[in-house]
Amino acid sequence: MLVWILRALAVFGSPLLAYYFISPDWKGVLAGTICGLVLVGMEILLESINLMTFIIGVAGALLGIIMARLVDSLLMQLDLPQLTAVWMKIHVLVQFSIVLLGTMLAIKKAPEIDDLDKDITAINKRRGSGFKMLDMTAIIDGRIMDICETHFLSGTLVVPRFVLTELHSLAESPDQLKRARGRRGLDILARLQESKDIPFKVLDKDVAELREPDAKLVRLARDMGASVVTTEFNMHKLASLEGVTVLNVNDLSTALKPVVLPGENMSLFIMKDGKEKEQGVGYLDDGTMVVVEDGRRWIGRRIEVAVYSILQTSSGRMIFAKAKWDAKQQQQQAMQEDATHEAAQAESRNRQ
Repeated sequence: MLVWILRALAVFGSPLLAYYFISPDWKGVLAGTICGLVLVGMEILLESINLMTFIIGVAGALLGIIMARLVDSLLMQLDLPQLTAVWMKIHVLVQFSIVLLGTMLAIKKAPEIDDLDKDITAINKRRGSGFKMLDMTAIIDGRIMDICETHFLSGTLVVPRFVLTELHSLAESPDQLKRARGRRGLDILARLQESKDIPFKVLDKDVAELREPDAKLVRLARDMGASVVTTEFNMHKLASLEGVTVLNVNDLSTALKPVVLPGENMSLFIMKDGKEKEQGVGYLDDGTMVVVEDGRRWIGRRIEVAVYSILQTSSGRMIFAKAKWDAKQQQQQAMQEDATHEAAQAESRNRQ
């Protein structure tokens, strides 16, 4: 609506101004009308031109004007009457040609500006400045924030705009679980952006020929020489096939788990029964599941177990152990725990 008001002001206001300030007759009205129509036509033409292209074109025109002025001044300084006379006849045409050439070259080279971001990242790569590109699973997981705060991850964290859009769509999902995961991811990104110690950047770059977000992210990481940070097994394999370095948070977590060797003894609290007969299941402090043979009878108690096998997979680690056969010792330990528990209850009743 505002645009049409301005157009009407140009069409009807220009004739009035020309009538009162230029010529109070039909010639002034005609000149003002033509001026107003030209203004509206130029506005419609410029509306279809990209803003960056327009700015670059204006910059090219200004550069052309400067070059034309420099040539004009140089010829005047030579003080050659014949050359000066020829120049005075053609200088308007030459200046117009230089300005137009500068504008055309600037507009022609405008699409190449989009490649500057890639060139800059390539320069940074050669200088040793690493980029870590986060996928959606690593953002939602949240452990990336703790890793960065402990300064174990160096370089700049990069999140492509399409990943941010995907997170926003997930946060608006009607499914409650998906909505919670999306909002958690957005909260993690907000914390990363607010942190002064963590370099963070949202990359406004897309890969138009690819549709899948994972494929786009891997392509961008490959072009930029960046590493991909993820928790997803499929993304890990895809990036590895493309020759991109992958930083898997799950692999890091597995590598930092306490080392347990077969033959070692440990104290373990048996929480529940296992899938097989007489099995019990307990967990280490880091969440590793321990399957204990003959451990069902000790559910709800802490016993000594002996590790005999460790199974390592891409999804985690599982430890197999056996309950020690010193039944007398196990029974004494159970009696001590019962006595301690009863004493604590008695003391609590006395206080009440």
